[in-house]
Amino acid sequence: MESLIKPEETWLLWAFLAGWAAVSIYLEQKYKWASKVSGAIIALVGAMVLANLNVIPTASPVYDAVWVYVIPLAIPLLLFQANLKKIWNESGKLLFLFLISSIGTVAGVTIAFITLKDSIPYLDRIGAMMTGSYIGGGVNFAALAGKFEAPGEMVSAATVADNLMMAIYFFVLIAIPSITFFRNKFKTPFIDQVEKEGNAAGETQASSYWKRKDISLKDIAFALGSAFVIVGISFKLAAIFNGMIESEGSNNTFLIILDGILGDKYLMLTTITVLLVTVFHRFFDKIHGSQELGTYLIYIFFVVIGVPASIPLLVEAAPLLLIFVAVIVLFNMLFTFVFGRMFKFNLEEMIVASNANIGGPTTAAAMAIARGWTELIAPIMLVGTLGYIIGNYIGSLMGYWFQSMM
Repeated sequence: MESLIKPEETWLLWAFLAGWAAVSIYLEQKYKWASKVSGAIIALVGAMVLANLNVIPTASPVYDAVWVYVIPLAIPLLLFQANLKKIWNESGKLLFLFLISSIGTVAGVTIAFITLKDSIPYLDRIGAMMTGSYIGGGVNFAALAGKFEAPGEMVSAATVADNLMMAIYFFVLIAIPSITFFRNKFKTPFIDQVEKEGNAAGETQASSYWKRKDISLKDIAFALGSAFVIVGISFKLAAIFNGMIESEGSNNTFLIILDGILGDKYLMLTTITVLLVTVFHRFFDKIHGSQELGTYLIYIFFVVIGVPASIPLLVEAAPLLLIFVAVIVLFNMLFTFVFGRMFKFNLEEMIVASNANIGGPTTAAAMAIARGWTELIAPIMLVGTLGYIIGNYIGSLMGYWFQSMM
């Protein structure tokens, strides 16, 4: 059945992607219910509904352009805060919990893969994608899907399973602070503080955080100009290394891994950005607006990953994928909350750490903003940004390991 908007109607589709991303941000900042759900989920679910109602197509060159151009630009813009020294100095405690949560993801992926590898095709590639996605977020999903060249229909089915599970889990995380069991078993200082102070009338936490900031034309020029330059250099270097390291058809594991690291454009992009930001932190610290620009681009990506989420496709093609991602999320949650309680972390810290793994720093920060946990916003953004870095590396390693087991 043809969609109302055709795949070749480029401007109409760009209007929808950019417009719905803007609407999602507006709703998050205008209404408290939307702030609690988060703009990311609104962007994703809205696109999913319209795609399943055949208002917009499930595939188009416009969506491909988002993967090819928008995501690579968003990565450095969001990494401009990824000064490794700053992350360690300001967020060391939360970083420890985030890494524990990441171990839970790896454990869940491993168990789910071993259990279902004979039942789901291309699970080695999907396992790599989901490892990266559930350590760093959707950006890693996009990067690893391109790296391992997963078939389009399996990427779509995995996207549906991922989106549904992500939405369900976010609602679980949102509900946890209201459940008596968790309030009795864990320390909740930030929740207690918010309940004590109350919220300002007519203002959501999201609008309070994303308030107007000092930004100039030079900031925009430096932010976007630096992002374009970094992407261009990184992708060119990756192509050069890829041509130098002849791993295709080789049985040499070292060459395959070396090519996977140096020849992968997303890993090269991540590595160069972090090195530049750490070494030249004074320059990048002075650029205002990069977080806002990167976040808006990520919201466009949230819309796009909701588009191919055809519910009939999931039911018909790969219902086991939902079980696969559910096992990963379950282990992530168990590791986070069990070890979090063992090491005496607060409930709020566990929630945002797990959220940063499953959804990335944007959704984790959105939840912290929505809940009014202001002291956790900057640390989880920094720590979650690290997930962009390690997610690609760990996802790549898991992918190579899974390939050897197929």
